[in-house]
Amino acid sequence: MPRKKQWNELKVVSRWRIVILGLAQLALQFVALRDLIKRPAEQVNGSKGAWAAATFLNFIGPAAYLLFGRQHKSK
Repeated sequence: MPRKKQWNELKVVSRWRIVILGLAQLALQFVALRDLIKRPAEQVNGSKGAWAAATFLNFIGPAAYLLFGRQHKSK
């Protein structure tokens, strides 16, 4: 089995990809948690605590909350 590369052994492009994906994950989680905190419990599908915990699952949790965890207002 090949050994894992250290950060300083990665190509510059690979480092930037990791940084950009990490920032995107943090931004998505921030948006989801901010919405969850501000939204009344009656407008959340399920438990706010469970959704808050789910946001810590990389990309999947925050995206799932934003797509399925909120009750969208009908116009």
